[in-house]
Amino acid sequence: MTTSSTVNAQRSWELAARAGYAVSGVLHVLIGVLALRVAFGSGGEQADQSGALSAIAATPFGAAILWFSVVAFVALGAWQVARAFHSRETGDRAKSAGRAVVYIALAFAALSFARGGGSAASTQTADLTATLMSAPGGRVLVAAVGLGIIAVGVYHVYKGWKKKFLQDLNRLPSGTAGSVVLRLGVLGYVAKGVALGIVGALFVQAAVTSDPSSSTGLDGALHTLRDQPAGVLLLVIVAAGFVAFGAYSFVRARYGRI
Repeated sequence: MTTSSTVNAQRSWELAARAGYAVSGVLHVLIGVLALRVAFGSGGEQADQSGALSAIAATPFGAAILWFSVVAFVALGAWQVARAFHSRETGDRAKSAGRAVVYIALAFAALSFARGGGSAASTQTADLTATLMSAPGGRVLVAAVGLGIIAVGVYHVYKGWKKKFLQDLNRLPSGTAGSVVLRLGVLGYVAKGVALGIVGALFVQAAVTSDPSSSTGLDGALHTLRDQPAGVLLLVIVAAGFVAFGAYSFVRARYGRI
């Protein structure tokens, strides 16, 4: 009886963790849509997690969806913590721990919006940067954060280009669907990596110029990309990449290694 209960509890936990990947997929698709609005100068929403969560909150049953998201992200974060403790390789432990931090942070963000709060991520990022800069060696800390984010972005590009994300899946769907998923993964990881690289560069810029307002998170990075030569085209590609990453996340929810 105890063994059966344990198995059922583990299956429930796994299903909740898989739901976390699906919710992440929804957020990435919404970010992609918001990024397209930025590219064409329409709408005033934040093209980041805050904007995506705000869009969900504005829908019918939005609060229920957000509370479901909280549970799913907590489950996925807890699962990654468990993987960090049980992994034998230092690299695997570090990756699982990093993912756990990301998913728990998303759970808190979703909780804030579910409770009727929430604020722009760009403002939170600037405030965090200002706090870091006020500490001893603050500019070095901010630069280190920026370089760390750039490194994560480079890893995403590498993981996508080299198709390393396939290691996260038990298998690909059969037939044409598998080929589509492969392309979605490549585009999604590369595009997200480019966006993260710009976010990191803005942190480094904030450290160099001593201007915390320069670090405006993902939304600011996408606006910065749009303002570059051929920026609208590049931003459309990145937006499509976020949608692709979201679609891949749905597949990962079904076929991913947990």
